[in-house]
Amino acid sequence: MKRTIPTIALIAALCLLNSCTPKKKASEPLTHYLFAYFINDKTEGQQVCYAVSENGLDFTPLNGGRPVIAADTISRSGGVRDPHLLRAEDGRILMSLTDMDMSKGKWTCRGIVLMQSEDLINWTHATIDFPTRYAGEDAALADAVWAPQTIYDPEAEKYMVYFSLHSPKDGPYPKDAVFYAYANEGFTDLEDSPKRLFRYDGPSIDTDIVRDGNGVYHIFFNTWGGGLKGTGRKKFTATSLTDSTTWCLADGLMKPEGVNLKSEGSSAYPLNDGSGWVLAYDCYADKVFHFCTTADLTHFTLVRETKTEGNFTPRHGSILPITQREYEQLVKAW
Repeated sequence: MKRTIPTIALIAALCLLNSCTPKKKASEPLTHYLFAYFINDKTEGQQVCYAVSENGLDFTPLNGGRPVIAADTISRSGGVRDPHLLRAEDGRILMSLTDMDMSKGKWTCRGIVLMQSEDLINWTHATIDFPTRYAGEDAALADAVWAPQTIYDPEAEKYMVYFSLHSPKDGPYPKDAVFYAYANEGFTDLEDSPKRLFRYDGPSIDTDIVRDGNGVYHIFFNTWGGGLKGTGRKKFTATSLTDSTTWCLADGLMKPEGVNLKSEGSSAYPLNDGSGWVLAYDCYADKVFHFCTTADLTHFTLVRETKTEGNFTPRHGSILPITQREYEQLVKAW
């Protein structure tokens, strides 16, 4: 496994990570938010950038809006997109990313990057090249492995990595569809072949899954066609990630009433004060980022339309609640 920052302290942390006694989640209160994102389709813009917030709606970029993790240190292609953050059950932070440099082949991405950290600053990483990892299988024929994200599946007691697959028309995935595989214990590889997560008549991509306080999963995804003008956001609800009998497609599009901008890259996250949730997404064509509040993850109110300009130009990313200590460490580092 490759390391992004070769420090003795980090190696020691990894030894603890892989011990037989798992760590517990930190009991510190969550006070701030971290936004991880990339900034544009150029090689220098397909890196990991950070911004922080106190209220989960107004973000200040760290490091002057410049990358905090260089893609050429963690990827095969030299570019990364769509970073997704998850706080693991044992306190680690997991990140999954699309391994892609758009300048080397438009919309061609054949692998993903899995990362983990104890402090959001020092990361270890592993790359998964689908043609190599799944040689002789359908997944090796995918010409796009889109927007990987991770969620803990308590039924399997494993971390599920889900992503969209696409192939040429004569391949196994003629239109984008969502698949999943479970990560291994070290979060360095996928331990099984991709399986279909859900079926939808149209294309499905950019899936984001969260679990509410009642144990219900809300599965947001983007689609197009079928009479939609541009890209629309749909949602399933479920009580089991892999039992399709519990899945139900919600009516309509998941968006504020009267708002019809093309968008992608959903990130749903709870507010730290317990007042509800935020659904954030990238309105890429209009160069704005939307932040919508919601009490039920079905009805949304647009509360921020943030222009992506100056040193804050986020594209498809994710937002994670963090502690005061984590916030101070990030600000000190950048």
